[in-house]
Amino acid sequence: MESFEYTAHAARVIFGAGTLSRLPDEVARLGAARPLLLTTPSRRAVAAGVRAAARFDGVAAHTPVEVTARALEVARSNGVDCLVSLGGGSSTGLGKALVARTGLPLIAVPTTYAGSEMTPVLGETENGAKTTRSDPALVPRTVIYDVALTTSLPAGVSVTSGLNAMAHAVEALRSPRANPVVDGFAVDAITRLGRALPRVVERPEDLDARADALTGAWLAGMCLGAVGTGPHHKLCHVLGGSYGLPHAETHAVLLPHTMAQHAAAAPGAMRRIAAALGVSDAPTGVFDLAARLAAPRSLAELGLTEQGLAEVAGAQPGAGPLLREAWLGNRPAVTGGRPDLTRLTGEVVASFAGAPDKRLAALLGDLARRLHGFVADNDVTEAEWQAAIGFLTETGQLCSPTRQEFVLLSDTLGVSSAVDLLTHSRSPGTTPSAVLGPFYVDGPPDVPHGADLAEGLPGVPLRAEVTVTDPDGRPVPDAVVDVWQSNQDGFYDVQLPDLEGPVLRARLRSDEHGRLWFRSILPSEYPIPADGPVGRMLRATGRHPYRAPHLHFMISAPGHRRLITQLFVAGGPYLGSDAVFGVKDELIVDFPAHEDGSRSVAFTFRIEPDH
Repeated sequence: MESFEYTAHAARVIFGAGTLSRLPDEVARLGAARPLLLTTPSRRAVAAGVRAAARFDGVAAHTPVEVTARALEVARSNGVDCLVSLGGGSSTGLGKALVARTGLPLIAVPTTYAGSEMTPVLGETENGAKTTRSDPALVPRTVIYDVALTTSLPAGVSVTSGLNAMAHAVEALRSPRANPVVDGFAVDAITRLGRALPRVVERPEDLDARADALTGAWLAGMCLGAVGTGPHHKLCHVLGGSYGLPHAETHAVLLPHTMAQHAAAAPGAMRRIAAALGVSDAPTGVFDLAARLAAPRSLAELGLTEQGLAEVAGAQPGAGPLLREAWLGNRPAVTGGRPDLTRLTGEVVASFAGAPDKRLAALLGDLARRLHGFVADNDVTEAEWQAAIGFLTETGQLCSPTRQEFVLLSDTLGVSSAVDLLTHSRSPGTTPSAVLGPFYVDGPPDVPHGADLAEGLPGVPLRAEVTVTDPDGRPVPDAVVDVWQSNQDGFYDVQLPDLEGPVLRARLRSDEHGRLWFRSILPSEYPIPADGPVGRMLRATGRHPYRAPHLHFMISAPGHRRLITQLFVAGGPYLGSDAVFGVKDELIVDFPAHEDGSRSVAFTFRIEPDH
């Protein structure tokens, strides 16, 4: 059992495009009216549109105490009652320094990917030395993420700022204070930053890419705030505070080298980072990403002299070799002794770049990265891969108009349910969707209300009453409702070649009140076809092939989105272990029994308007 502690440093977060307009409301929400705006000369144009009682645009990197003193004098002479930082990590840092000296509330408006707005950490420089402290009182009361403000961030600054944020997440994954919450944030942050930064460089005005990067930086900042800094950050602070190296650029150069040094002690973290980036080796993957995005590669490039290098190495036991490699800008050696797939993966991904359909190129590129990472992470042998190819070949050969083995594979791996959950995110009040399954046949026979779908087949008689409405409960007339199910032995009609024509499947239409009804038999649990490769997979993993008893529905109506769903019999078997992971609690309904032995079900489906 894992034991851990987790402390959240909560701030109110407002995220979107154009959210800077919410600033006056947030100032008033704090009971304030006279904000001091802290920014840099490069942000004067944006700052000009912000109402403030006073302004200070002398923000400096590494938060020198003498700059803080000047800003403090501006605050006191103008009687301000709150602070607003607009800019990167340096602006946020000055805001925190003033919070520490005045106790005033701070609203942070980040325009880079620094992430410091989500931490209780303050780093200050005095007499050439940088010191840090942590105090929950320093966390901004509100953070306003305005994605639109980041679109003017130059590509180079975007890259180094994003790699700085990635460093927060990387260190969190190998922190002794790590926990499942922080690990989840960290992996998500690395994934988002790794896929967003190349898009930001290629298309700086891409709001979706900018939002992805900003979300990644937010999550990475939460990681840093929860577990604190590690050896990588401490080394960056020394180089920045004592030698004046730029903060984000120093992180970008050092990160792959500190990762390589600590890789052997944190193999699990390295595997997760590599998987998040879709590479086979985490340190070289980060180095190659930075190089591909034209980030600085060496400490010498940032202005560290050889004498300075010797001084830092002498004062940092054990850091000499990595500092030398970082100073030279060398690519780290591949960790773990395995072949490096990074170049091969990059070539494959690049081969899709010319596709006219950019979505297709992105999907295939990401698939290649993940497949290569899977092969590397699991050290897949040629024999194992040939077995996998044979499995997929046989799966395809079994597909026919009446059997969809690939659908079964997708279902039993949970992929169908995952796509269903992502695709059919619904507005409140609509009925949950469910997987289509492999036994739907297009064009079922039209039948009138009250028809018997079982047509005399044995089973427990069932009467089903259905109502179709919109989310507000208004009836949806003339809705097309397709219904299909198995017989009492667990077979669909397409599995029974001796049957003549379709049975236990039909198409009905709702009346002016959105209602319809039909007769059938109580659905039974049944095994999915298990005589093929999917069945062998289930047996090999000790899984059963059974589905919980259910009725299938597909509902369509003009002006509404199609709903594919199922109704599961409450109390039926396999509800907690459905072979295709298709059961949702909201779809488990009562099928009450009656004195004559029959059962019934009544259900209202709420379908979403097609906006």
